[in-house]
Amino acid sequence: MSDTLLEIENLRIGFRRGARTGIAVRGIGLSVCRGEVVGLVGESGSGKSVTALSVMGLLARSARVLGGEIRFKGTNLLTQSEQQLRRVRGREISMVFQDPLTSLNPSFTIGQQLIDVITTHQVADRKTARARAIEALSMVGISSPAARLTAYPHEFSGGMRQRALIAMAIACRPQLLIADEPTTALDVTVQAQVIALLGRLRTELGLAILFITHNLDLMAELCDRVAVMYSGMIVEEASVVDLFTEPRHPYTTALMRCIPHLSHEAVTLESIEGSPPAIESVLRGCPFEPRCSRALDICSNQTPTEQSSNGRRVSCWAAPRQTFAP
Repeated sequence: MSDTLLEIENLRIGFRRGARTGIAVRGIGLSVCRGEVVGLVGESGSGKSVTALSVMGLLARSARVLGGEIRFKGTNLLTQSEQQLRRVRGREISMVFQDPLTSLNPSFTIGQQLIDVITTHQVADRKTARARAIEALSMVGISSPAARLTAYPHEFSGGMRQRALIAMAIACRPQLLIADEPTTALDVTVQAQVIALLGRLRTELGLAILFITHNLDLMAELCDRVAVMYSGMIVEEASVVDLFTEPRHPYTTALMRCIPHLSHEAVTLESIEGSPPAIESVLRGCPFEPRCSRALDICSNQTPTEQSSNGRRVSCWAAPRQTFAP
């Protein structure tokens, strides 16, 4: 049996904008193996969340999959009916969304929402589902889980709400968890707790995780491998260690320079000048070229070809080509 659990190949996604279609995801390829944590990092608007929603079959009505495949355990999810996708969502693939306050229904207790998830995706009576709900809350570190079932979302802190969402995502023991910016709006202490929780659940449950973030520090704490996304394209992919020690794409290097560091010296934070191209833009070369300090003449009119070697890949004309196989 192949170790590859999720495989995205040449995925293209567009959004209708009046008479035009803007391209949000431009032919990306990505894989996640069993038990692996893969990070997807990039600026807001780079296409990370759209990619995640396409895996779940939850794209907005204005979105269109223009090409490619999304294979889960060898089955192309894009060819499945809504009924078939419902058998996969929650049971085999689960997702934790960005904002726990808006993801939870304020009118129902945590217990009601957890039990509904379990009875919807698994054949279980309410009594068994309640026991599993208590177990799930316990696994994510919520104290007195039986008593917490009767609490409403507004009675939980931000960190506890995020833990409750994670409990809902793992309650049916999925094989793949998609975590879309799960630490947004949480303070740094709670962020660290959520990352530690995901790492523990990965070990205990054998979870594969696709971790979407714009925070490189959090990514380094959790992920094995990272794909860097820019303007709907994956521009670099490498192990976490290789990415931090030797970034090869100018955009990755620029992201690294934006990370604040603790130091006794006063340091001016760097920023990346300019903005990513709009999704309606027709790209004739590298999308990062207008913001790149290493741009060559070829970058403005030819899309860079992908180079790969030793588990790394990069799409950049200015990357050191001698380190890659031809």
